[in-house]
This record gives sequence, structure tokens and C-alpha cells, in this order.
Amino acid sequence: MMHRIAVVGSGPAGLTFARVMHRHGHPVTVLERDPAPDSRPPGGTLDLHEGLGQLALDKAGLLAEFQALSRPEGQAMRILDADGTVLRDWRPRPDDRANPEIDRGQLRDLLLGPLDVQWGRGVTRVVPRGREGVRVHFEDGRQETFDLVVGADGAWSRIRPAVSPVTPHYTGVTLVETTLDDVDARHPDLARLIGDGSMAVYGVNRALVAQRNSGGHVRVYAQFRAPLDRHTNLDPADAEAVRSSLLALFDGWAAPVLDLLRHGTAFVRRPLYALPVSHTWTHVAGVTLLGDAAHLMPPLGAGANLAMLEGAELAESIANGSGELDGAVRAFEEKMWARAGRWAEITTAGLERLVSPDPAEALALFDQVQPS
Repeated sequence: MMHRIAVVGSGPAGLTFARVMHRHGHPVTVLERDPAPDSRPPGGTLDLHEGLGQLALDKAGLLAEFQALSRPEGQAMRILDADGTVLRDWRPRPDDRANPEIDRGQLRDLLLGPLDVQWGRGVTRVVPRGREGVRVHFEDGRQETFDLVVGADGAWSRIRPAVSPVTPHYTGVTLVETTLDDVDARHPDLARLIGDGSMAVYGVNRALVAQRNSGGHVRVYAQFRAPLDRHTNLDPADAEAVRSSLLALFDGWAAPVLDLLRHGTAFVRRPLYALPVSHTWTHVAGVTLLGDAAHLMPPLGAGANLAMLEGAELAESIANGSGELDGAVRAFEEKMWARAGRWAEITTAGLERLVSPDPAEALALFDQVQPS
């Protein structure tokens, strides 16, 4: 018996779920609010871990294709002092594929493959109806019914209220993102400063992080602890006003480091939100959550990896569940909650140390997690 299953959201979690289901011969309806896959920038680069994101891709039959696209050299990490002194310079071994990088857009296209995504299908809410299934309400007023709706629609999920009243809270840290294009040709000094992967500088309650993407593209993140309403009076479209504010915030840092902000082309403010560390819910037949919809946590490299593995595991649980859909979902949720809770604790503590009153805490954290 083929169940009517929909996944809301075409991010890494939703697409991995749909691809593994497709591999097992089970059709899934993918519902996405965006009108097209390239309607907005896909975001930066992701490091996919061997036991998490890469395992999920293996379950989807896509590991070899990922390895051909990924950048093992992107695992390099350099930490500088605010005066420009290099404090740490970690470089991967030639055969190190523990956490290679891949651009989000490349990962999205890899996962899309043969999937039939219904673009421009914004979901407003879902209503569980017991044996009658789950009613999905769309922005255009239409409704459809499914046996299972998987919410993979991110931090501000429209599916989450069907199982949990909890909403994300502000962590106290805000990012302001900017970009550099064609960095090797246009800013060779910055290219050398950043290296092949990421570079970070940590100060008192603030940090600057630069991360290479493919094609000479670099994303720069100014991070700082501040009230949520700080800088809200600045017009994001006024790049020079935002730049001046950030340069004042990092006043006194080495000129080459501040050049990351001086040469940025546009700025986007991103306050960091998170769900409670041990977010669970009473099981609701016909509805479940994946990734940020289930366990939004600070962006320290775990979120997308967990989301993808959850998507793959839920698909396998359903495909191998001998038709007993609700039991398969229940078993998956119990496993997800335990693992996500551990990672939420790790990333929450990590953010406290990375953007803290004592910059030495950030360095100590990297010394713990980087190979010696």
C-alpha cells in the first residue's frame, strides 16, 4: 500500500527525505513556497560530516556524486588575533574527507535530481483529522489531504504548530553577512589571508568569520552579542551606513581583517534564533518534523548534517515499516529527539564560547575539535 506523503520544504532535510523515498520506490509530494529553485540565493557552503550528512547521501545513492563536487581543501581553518597575528592554521591531509565543503546550491541541485517539486505551493497550516488524514491548507486557498505531512520548512515552520506550541527564541547573537566575489583576482591579499577554507578572528563578544565558497566567492560574517533591536534603525539597502556601523564595532582591529568589511558588496542582518535544547512533543498521528523545524540550533556545522540524516532515516523507517506508517514515524521521532538534544547542547555551549567576553574561549574550543 502506497501512502499519500507530503514533505513541506525543499531544503536539505526535505529533499534528502524525498530522494531516499524515491530510491525505495515510494512517491513523495514535495511542497515548496519558493516559485522556482533559483528564486533566491541558496546560501553559503556546508561541511558534510562522514557520519551524518555524508551517511545520508550514501543512503540516497549520491555519495560518489557528492565526492566529485565537494571541496576537501575547504576543511582548512585559520584563526587570527585581532592584530592580524596567525594563532592557528589547520590544513587537511590530502586524503582527509571527514568534513568536505559543498555549496548549498550544488547540494540542492544534486538532491533535486528526478524529484518532482511543486514550486510556489506555500503552506499556511496543517490540520490532523485522525483516520481522515491530515488536511494541508495552501496560500491560494486550496486544500489537500495526506496520510503523512513532514514539516521540513525551517525555523519558522508552518507545520510545527500542529505538534508543538514552542517558537524559537533569540540567542543574543546577531550575524551581519556580506560577500566578496572573484576574490583571487580582485582581492588577492584577502584571498591569501583567508586561505583555502575558513578564517576567523575572535574578540570580546564579537567575531569576524570569512568562508570560501566555490568560484572565488567568499562569505563574511560579522558576529556580535547585542540586544535584538540593535542596528534595526539602519536601512539594509544603505550598504555604506551598515559598513560604517560595523567598522566602528570592530574599531582597532588590523586593517587587513577590516578589509573583509570594507570590500563587502551588500549586507544582510541575521539574528540567530534557537528552539529549546530538548524540544520534543507529544506524538501526533500524521505529522512530524525534520531539521530546523524540529530542533533549530546555533549554526555551528551540525544543523544541515542532522537534518539530512533525519530525512534519510525517516524515509528508511517508512520504507522498511511493512506498511505501518504511524509506528515507523514514532520510532523515528524517539531516535531523532535523543540525538538532536545532544547536538543542541553542544552547539548552544559552542556559541557561548565563540562569541564571549573572553576570546581565549573560542581558541580553546577549536583546539578541542580540530585534529592535532
